[in-house]
Amino acid sequence: MAYAVGLALLACVEVLARAGSLRENLALALLLGVCTTLPLAFVFGPERALPVRGGAAVAVTAAGALALSPFRALTLAGVASQLACVYGLGRAGAPRLSGVLVLPYVVLALVSQDDTTTRVMAVLVATLASAAAATGITHHVRGALLAHSATERAFADTLLAHAARGERARIARELHDVVAHHISMIAVQAETARLTTPGLPPDGATRLLAIGDTARGALTEMRRLLGVLREDAEVGVTRRPQPGLHQLMELIDESRDAAGSRTRLIVSGPVTTLDPGIEVTAYRIVQEALTNARRHAPGAAVDVELRYAEDDLEIRVRDNGPGPGNGAETGPGAAERAGPGAVVPSTGHGLLGMRERATTVGGSLRTGAAAGGGFLVEARLPVRAEALA
Repeated sequence: MAYAVGLALLACVEVLARAGSLRENLALALLLGVCTTLPLAFVFGPERALPVRGGAAVAVTAAGALALSPFRALTLAGVASQLACVYGLGRAGAPRLSGVLVLPYVVLALVSQDDTTTRVMAVLVATLASAAAATGITHHVRGALLAHSATERAFADTLLAHAARGERARIARELHDVVAHHISMIAVQAETARLTTPGLPPDGATRLLAIGDTARGALTEMRRLLGVLREDAEVGVTRRPQPGLHQLMELIDESRDAAGSRTRLIVSGPVTTLDPGIEVTAYRIVQEALTNARRHAPGAAVDVELRYAEDDLEIRVRDNGPGPGNGAETGPGAAERAGPGAVVPSTGHGLLGMRERATTVGGSLRTGAAAGGGFLVEARLPVRAEALA
């Protein structure tokens, strides 16, 4: 705004300095001097809308053309304002309007054959205005290209970051689904060999125990590594704490609603808060057992029993479905040997996963036919620190 007012004052001073030649049209020349400069205040500024800028530039051009011919009152301040208008429109992204505003001066240069002063002035303004318009358009195109390049770089960086997160997530899945599974098997097999091998020397038992402990330590470190890998892979994912036994009632309710059958929770012994690892393991075992019951014994009633003891936590999940066909027999041909109507436990990773979870925390798990019918999942998890050592 200040620069427009300054140009208007300069235009008025210039008109008054030429008052001798403009004495008959002095008031009109002053008015045209103001009209060729003051609207410039509405051409610049990021808050100005393009129609407002265009209207102000058209007003400056119309006043300038009238001041040049027929009144010969165009001032240098008015010429500067005209150049600033076409430059501003070109830089604001209105190249056509910026070029159109040069045309009145081109027309004046062509029709003013008998007025050399007006013709020279019109040619000069048209030439300078064309150069100013071209400069403004060039700056606009350059700025648009720079902005486009910055957008492309930001998009490329986003794609790269997304690809990196996806790769971290893939590595985490591989570690969790493949490597962790095999390490768990090492721990399970080492513990099984130590407990079931007859005549095992004490030194061999010690070595097998060390193998199991090392495998469990490796699993702990791998969980920490998985947490680091998933930090970036889970951007935007709402993190929730690991479930525990205090959320078991919600799991029972969900299972009851999903299966449409009776599901009970029976708790005995003094209820205490256990180690978070034990609680997560217990929760996951119950969750998997309920899932297996819904899959293999749909509609059967399920009892979930927790027995808190001084040294361990006993978990029993029993359904009153058909149960396994022949004890806990599984494998190829088990369904045929089980007989009609019998349900054979899954040979997938559900039971193995529960056993691995229990073994990882130093516990044990047994599955098979329940007394009186149905299928039973029974786990014992240590709850004292020395039991976990």
